Amino acid sequence: MATTFDLILTGGTVVNQDGKGVRDVGVKDGRIAAIGDLSQASAGETIPCTGLHVLPGVVDSQVHFREPGLEHKEDLETGSRAAVLGGVTAVFEMPNTNPLTTSEAALADKVRRGTGRMHCDFAFWVGGTRENAADVGELERLPGAAGIKVFMGSSTGDLLVEDDEGVASILRNTRRRAAFHSEDEFRLRERLGERIAGDPSSHPVWRDEIAALTCTERLVRIARQTRARIHVLHISTAEEIAFLERHKDVATCEATPHHLTFTADDYARLNSLLQMNPPVRAARHRDGVWHGISQGIVDVLGSDHAPHTLEEKQKPYPSSPSGMTGVQTLVPVMLDHVNAGRLTIERFVDLSSHGPQRIFGMARKGRIAAGYDADFTVVDLKRRGTITNAQQGSKAGWTPHDGRAVTGWPVGTIIRGRRVMWEGEIVTPSQGRAVAFSEAITG
Repeated sequence: MATTFDLILTGGTVVNQDGKGVRDVGVKDGRIAAIGDLSQASAGETIPCTGLHVLPGVVDSQVHFREPGLEHKEDLETGSRAAVLGGVTAVFEMPNTNPLTTSEAALADKVRRGTGRMHCDFAFWVGGTRENAADVGELERLPGAAGIKVFMGSSTGDLLVEDDEGVASILRNTRRRAAFHSEDEFRLRERLGERIAGDPSSHPVWRDEIAALTCTERLVRIARQTRARIHVLHISTAEEIAFLERHKDVATCEATPHHLTFTADDYARLNSLLQMNPPVRAARHRDGVWHGISQGIVDVLGSDHAPHTLEEKQKPYPSSPSGMTGVQTLVPVMLDHVNAGRLTIERFVDLSSHGPQRIFGMARKGRIAAGYDADFTVVDLKRRGTITNAQQGSKAGWTPHDGRAVTGWPVGTIIRGRRVMWEGEIVTPSQGRAVAFSEAITG
């Protein structure tokens, strides 16, 4: 008797922890049920994937969707719309909202807002502060929590924890891997005078590589003292890559597509649209981060999607806010790098799905394996396309990649066995649920 599935993806090149090859994938009840030759099986729905690559669902572990409090820039619905249009199946969203995500009540409110409204699955980082340091061990294990996020620079109010003892007080109480924005706030304050009005190319002069490296060195020292695991977000310097190579026992790290794609030369064309924290820097730093990719030092990719309106971004520097869109362009930009020979498709999968599963402990996500959620990013590695502002699902409506021609494009986003996006259209909206984690309370 032939096996019956809810869904079969047929004839695609499956890329997974065991390599890549043409295989079918069968789905039952939202989970992967079989991998291999399923030509004798039947299904309620069959998706032909011949000529396409079927990847484990891409996870963007650093996005800012601005809700609650800053919904004029983005909200959970529009941010997740951009995510699935770009082939992203799950996001981890940041705590710098209004109110801040620093309590059980604020986290629960975000989970409630996202459930059945967001288009992709989700988790939320909880901000670590001096005030909640004693509670982070409980907060990081709540349903929907990605872990604890700490800002050692580039923040205001309660989210800024710039001193060693403040950071140590948080890390002494964490058990999961805590994530850090690592720029030395003391050096940033000292160098405010390096900013040149009207010239965003002075941004990386002010927020220099020493500010990043000094902070990361401090952070690793504190992690060792407190016997904690840490994750350094958006690495932007060659020096940090060289340093972290020696500390992989306690520290993982993330690279962003913009630090892998742009250089300081692009400020002349993009002006403040390129302004980010930490900044886009000289070409040697971009090359240094690529070295981290090639040597396996970088563990994950994150877009650091941080939208602002065009009106806000076009204010004269330094009144212009730091941040750019990125969740929708992560997959096509990185596939273009794959086609250019800068990394393999297997390494892309390692960075975008296996990596997040390995270091953050996602349950049943991040691999194409029986029993796992049927999350797939289906891509056409040969398709040529042009990224435009008009395509963007984000409320911000712009991308620094506007006009960029790429080879490699997301065709479909499948989440828990449902075809959410296909060929640029959202076909099954508002299916998002909280990601489960092996180290967190599941109810």
